[in-house]
Amino acid sequence: MHAKPGDWLIVEHTTVGGAVRHGLIEEVHGDDGEPPYLVHWTDTGHRALMYPGPDAYVLSAEDLRTREELESAHLSSMQHRPGRAAGPGVS
Repeated sequence: MHAKPGDWLIVEHTTVGGAVRHGLIEEVHGDDGEPPYLVHWTDTGHRALMYPGPDAYVLSAEDLRTREELESAHLSSMQHRPGRAAGPGVS
């Protein structure tokens, strides 16, 4: 894994219902962009020195923005489909 300050560390837990965490990489302490990384977590506001595990990956700020825009557009198109059945208990 390689990163630079300003990249994002994404952790996708493998357990059902596990939240995806996003952390801004503020410092890279390893050689050639390798861990450990000083990460500022968006969900807690805490900073931690991290050696990411197998459920983590790095995205540039641009790649993260693009991914979030695509996911938002996909969700929006799913909600506005004509003929889509209403949710349970909704008529």
